[in-house]
Amino acid sequence: MSDEQSHEHERSEITYAEHYHPARPRSLRHRARVKSPVPRRSVVQDGEPTGTNPAYVSWLLSQSMLADANEISRQFSGSGTMWQNPFANPGPRQAVETASVWFTAYPLSLITRPDESFLAALADEDLWKAFSDIGIEGVHTGPVKRAGGISGWRTTPSVDGHFDRMATEIDPAFGTEAEFRAMCGMATWHGGTIIDDIVPGHTGKGADFRLAEMKYGDYPGIYHMVEIEPEDWNLLPDVPAGRDSANLDVATEEQLEKAGYIIGRLQRVIFFAEGVKETNWSVTAPVVGVDGTPRRWVYLHYFKDGQPSINWLDPSFAGMRLVIGDALHSLADLGSGALRLDANGFLGVEKSTEGSPAWSEGHPLSQAANHLIGSMVRKLGGFTFQELNLTIDDIKQTSEAGADLSYDFVNRPAYHHALATGDSEFLRLTLRTSLALGVDPAGLVHAMQNHDELTYELLHWSTGHRDDLYPFRGAPTRGEDIAEAVRADLVAALTGPDHPYNLIFTTNGIACTTTSAIAAILGVPELDGIDDAVRARVMRAHLLLAMFNALQPGVFALSGWDLCGILTLPPSQVSTLLDHGDTRWINRGAHDLMGADPAATRSTAGMPRGRSLYGTLPEQLADETSFARQLQAILAVRNRYGIATSEQIDVPDVSHRGTLVMVHRLVDDAGLHVSVLNFANEHVSATVRSEQLVPGSVVTDMFTDREVGIVDDLLGFTIDLEPHQGHSLLVTVPVVVDTEDDA
Repeated sequence: MSDEQSHEHERSEITYAEHYHPARPRSLRHRARVKSPVPRRSVVQDGEPTGTNPAYVSWLLSQSMLADANEISRQFSGSGTMWQNPFANPGPRQAVETASVWFTAYPLSLITRPDESFLAALADEDLWKAFSDIGIEGVHTGPVKRAGGISGWRTTPSVDGHFDRMATEIDPAFGTEAEFRAMCGMATWHGGTIIDDIVPGHTGKGADFRLAEMKYGDYPGIYHMVEIEPEDWNLLPDVPAGRDSANLDVATEEQLEKAGYIIGRLQRVIFFAEGVKETNWSVTAPVVGVDGTPRRWVYLHYFKDGQPSINWLDPSFAGMRLVIGDALHSLADLGSGALRLDANGFLGVEKSTEGSPAWSEGHPLSQAANHLIGSMVRKLGGFTFQELNLTIDDIKQTSEAGADLSYDFVNRPAYHHALATGDSEFLRLTLRTSLALGVDPAGLVHAMQNHDELTYELLHWSTGHRDDLYPFRGAPTRGEDIAEAVRADLVAALTGPDHPYNLIFTTNGIACTTTSAIAAILGVPELDGIDDAVRARVMRAHLLLAMFNALQPGVFALSGWDLCGILTLPPSQVSTLLDHGDTRWINRGAHDLMGADPAATRSTAGMPRGRSLYGTLPEQLADETSFARQLQAILAVRNRYGIATSEQIDVPDVSHRGTLVMVHRLVDDAGLHVSVLNFANEHVSATVRSEQLVPGSVVTDMFTDREVGIVDDLLGFTIDLEPHQGHSLLVTVPVVVDTEDDA
């Protein structure tokens, strides 16, 4: 059976998108019905799982993402409806207007009612009422399609939190396609939208990778994989028993590069671990192909060995077809309004001059591929955001033609650093550098905790501009030295024997929750020792960080760990998950947003329940002093004054090192918005000065509508702040009445 012979799916019901197109920012209103690829599982599992067994090959094809993509794409070809939406240029502000406050879910960690799936829980009407009350407009589901791999006739579990996708269908562990569509419908009913994921950089070791190993059709073209001639197998390491591949050491990587097989070392080794992942290349054990020939392949994986990298410039364009098909399925059939592009900065690699690492970051092919993906999604009426932890220059370049929004990796470690040190200098530097390089904050997703670590790679400073000089701590300082100093500050403040509940994660950052990071900064030695008084201090600092992210242009995103105030898990509770050094599992504790199962000690996926400082959303919404209620007030101000689509025009100097001032021009000449935040754990009387201010302007507290000052002739005003307090201020020029003209 070939991928051209995949079964035609019979389904007569109308899809979600035809019912709920108003939820989409630029909807595809008049397209033909899209038929969803349904599981095409062969019931025949007969014989040996090898390439020479037609039953096994057929079984793999029945699960292939590329086969699904070929079928899905044919339903769009030749349709005039594909030309109804603008697509060439990103539309960050249109995306922000669609949904400017997001809840970022993590499927493995949500506690649901007994026998209720993750997707059914996210379709719950009471949950969406709570979200609407707080001001949350969008939900990013996280990866919910089948992930992991295939070994013989059996499937193997995910190696990276379901970011190693291996099929187009929804993973039954998270729910069904019908529940996904119901969730989209509930979001639409409440004026919101659903954001799904695609992974354009890699897959898992599912059917597509196994068919590629067997050299079936154009499947090897999906991946960066190279067939090694038998006479050179002596260069390759043996694959240990029970494994299907082995990582290459540096010497073997160099030998294969000199032999002309691969491009060799890359600019960095993500998830480096001695003896586990020393290079970005692995080699397979001998695999018998569909022609009966045994082969060994060396393949690229930026991340773990179970995540083979997709080749975006193979002549077959098989990888591109696979990814676009996955996107079409999420948008046109499931009903998502947007997609996250995971790890999309690593879509192009190229050999460099001898002795230099291959060009693997900031490559023009990545930009071209992102333009294609972003354009296709916009053609379908959706938008995209990217998690691109590269330099500010790279974010700027990709924002010009690729994704509509970019994750704010630049300021996230900086605002934690400001809180950790009581000094906003580095945060002011990151904000100013972004503005100077043309990155519009309205095009960023300003997020609090997600499923990953608190990253401190600081790539703009440590790699791209390592030798550039910046003003820092009273002297011109190299970017690399700034990055080293910031990392050292964060490690000292958040980890170590005084704060054993936060752990370093490889070279990437620190595994912590927002609340556990704050606890460490406040000097809490043990999380069990957090009483009501300490909890109030943690909440105050937490709300300050929420104000930083929410009271500026762009998207504001937060997770269930933030909403419930979840602390890190004791390592002993997730010890088996930490075996390979992935300490991030301590910051992924299970949480119960709605009080669905108070007695549950784990999520359905098995994640241990984390300690919640704030309680469930129903409990918090019944308490005017709770985190959720105070967050609601912040988001109400953000919405009332249109801060999400304002323009950042100044990040001025400050009179106290612990304070931060951001000045924004509101839309429709509604005045200036000034965020004044105190990252210091002390009272501050701050003088706010900016050349954007006009003498005589009235300063009003946006929360109380009370006048708090007048801009003086020195273009400033004074405001008092308590420890870890923030203000959101409206500055308006008074209307001058010409009395002579009136006379």
